[in-house]
Amino acid sequence: MKILLVEDDIEISSMLKNFLMTENFEVDSVNDGQTACEKFFAETYNLVLLDLMIPKLNGMEVMRKIREKNTVPIIIISAKDTDSDKTLGLGMGADDYITKPFSVTEVLARIKANIRRSTQYAGAVTEHPVTLKHGNLRMNLDDFSVAVDGKRVELTAKEFEILKLLLQNPSKVYTKEKLYSLVWNDAYFGDENAVNVHISRLRNKIERVAKKPQYIVTVWGIGYKLGEVEDE
Repeated sequence: MKILLVEDDIEISSMLKNFLMTENFEVDSVNDGQTACEKFFAETYNLVLLDLMIPKLNGMEVMRKIREKNTVPIIIISAKDTDSDKTLGLGMGADDYITKPFSVTEVLARIKANIRRSTQYAGAVTEHPVTLKHGNLRMNLDDFSVAVDGKRVELTAKEFEILKLLLQNPSKVYTKEKLYSLVWNDAYFGDENAVNVHISRLRNKIERVAKKPQYIVTVWGIGYKLGEVEDE
């Protein structure tokens, strides 16, 4: 597995790179945003570890450029720990957010979890194509594609898993805690940002009017469920 590490703090970069290499990861490390973009689009990576405060191009700009063409898992590593920073990062396409200072074992666990989900999303093969349908939305579990009104939409692994969970259980209401535990495979500590932002991002991709969702509706005070729609 190959990781692109984008971090301008030489000590942190060296520590992470050496640790991950002992865990049998191949790691390319760069210390500015411009080099990160050049490296990413010249190579193939399984995951990107991305600091926000980097020179030339900041982390948000790097992530924006990557997300224009690729759904590779991106984990932000940042000293910025406010809710607004996390929400902005997740909203722009990050899959996870780790706040400095951190433990290398925590980073390793997050990396493995995100790569595992991404690998399942991109590489699993079923014996026969399986399609989940709801209104004009189609999800193919064979090639992991999603189309709305006949047009394909590109989802990240977590977005895909959230939508698949709702499609497979159309009458069930999921609390944010339950969604987090099932999709992130991690304990829920009351941080609603990850769920809220991924739901918002998913709605922006599949709903005709994101502020008036039909496919993913809010059950106030409880959570989310699949909306009732009809084929056109």
